Amino acid sequence: MTLGRAAALLVLGLVLGPVVAVAWRAEVGSGLGRADLSALRFTLWQAVLSALVSVALAVPVARALARRSFPGRGALITLLGAPFLLPVVVAALGIVAVFGRSGWISAGLGALGLPPLSIYGLQGVVLAHVFLNLPLATRMILQGWGRIPAERLRLAATLGVPIWRVVEWPMLARVLPGAFAVVFVLCLSSFAVALILGGGPRATTVELAIYQAVRFDFDLSRAALLAGVQAALGITAALVLWKVSVPPPAGAAGLDRRVERWDGSRLLDGVVIGLAAAFLVLPLSAVVFAGLMGIGELPPAVWPALGRSVVVALFSAVLCLALSLPIALEQGRISTMASLVPLSASALVLGVGLFLMLRPWVGAGALALPVTALVDALLALPFAVRVLAPAAAEVEAGFGRLSASLGLTGWARLRIVTLPRLRAPLGFAAGLSAALSMGDLGVIALFAGQGQETLPLTMYRLMGAYRTDAAAAAGLVLIGAALALFWAFDKWGRRGAVL
Repeated sequence: MTLGRAAALLVLGLVLGPVVAVAWRAEVGSGLGRADLSALRFTLWQAVLSALVSVALAVPVARALARRSFPGRGALITLLGAPFLLPVVVAALGIVAVFGRSGWISAGLGALGLPPLSIYGLQGVVLAHVFLNLPLATRMILQGWGRIPAERLRLAATLGVPIWRVVEWPMLARVLPGAFAVVFVLCLSSFAVALILGGGPRATTVELAIYQAVRFDFDLSRAALLAGVQAALGITAALVLWKVSVPPPAGAAGLDRRVERWDGSRLLDGVVIGLAAAFLVLPLSAVVFAGLMGIGELPPAVWPALGRSVVVALFSAVLCLALSLPIALEQGRISTMASLVPLSASALVLGVGLFLMLRPWVGAGALALPVTALVDALLALPFAVRVLAPAAAEVEAGFGRLSASLGLTGWARLRIVTLPRLRAPLGFAAGLSAALSMGDLGVIALFAGQGQETLPLTMYRLMGAYRTDAAAAAGLVLIGAALALFWAFDKWGRRGAVL
């Protein structure tokens, strides 16, 4: 058995094993109660609504970016990737600071004699999900516009037919289902947003119900049943995502010429781009501003929590690379399946399953940090494989036959040929994994005991204690640490990389 296949089987076991443990422990005969069915309905409704709004708003933003060239366009497109690395708890705090009852917009409404906005409940969950996923949907749809050959645009203009109807809409018909499915899957397993902005009988997701069953009631049977429901939702959504994610049609290639678009209103496109940029920048600016004002109110507990978060993130990054690199090099059917299966899981389902598997031998307190690092590594693995696999394929295509003719195999080939040429994507994947782990508020919220809090959990508890300035300062520290880890790994990868 090759190392890649062994890593793939290990990943499948680490993901499917907890799901089986959850199914084994769940008391199916007891069924779902009224509150559980309400949580299931809310989970599906908020995910559908969040995906619809995110994709609907992303279409005009992507179209405006595709049609216009302006100074700072590249920087703005790069900014669209920032919310993906942004800790969710920090994003939620920024949303509250701008749109909450005491936020900037409510203050403006109050000056006009209007009532403040209500941020908690369905509207707050959807708003936070749109903030986090609108940039992702925009990037996906923008790629579709980028694949339209300039020759098709010129031909449509020459024939006098509407570009939107004959060129752009067929592309959107292929791209939008995949973008909707990706956002839907992400919102389906979103825990921190529902924890901070949801709550209450009418705004409880399945994952939030799992958290309540474990943390407050310690009802493991009900938690296992709900985790089984969440796992079924995730697997079904992942299958739908796989079905609707279709490759671009054959024959879509052009001469790679970029054409200056002449259609549409420049003013309208500018307004759309400006509103989208403001929607992204304002919550981040609010966190930075409040964080700077609240630096003096940081409690001493923040610094040990920061240290634990960094340690967990480093272990998660190393473990993610150890699993994703052999899977990316293998590129077989089993490795492909292993790289996709974690998308169907959620942090709480994996956490509950691993707890049920290890509980007879290890206490919950001892599991909190190691299980958090393991789950973070598994959830980051699909993204790491997607970064590494194309680069690994290029190395194999360029140097595979030469290496075989020289008798380079095994570790020698990996050390001399492969790793030097994968250093840049390895650094990027490690930085991505570490940054995502730094901001995770999932498993640790379930099992953390006294003295085991990570920085996101500490920040959440400060928010729960209405210490908003201290929470914002902790969020500023969290953003800085996540970006610093990403920058350090990425710089290590690019330094001395063989191209």
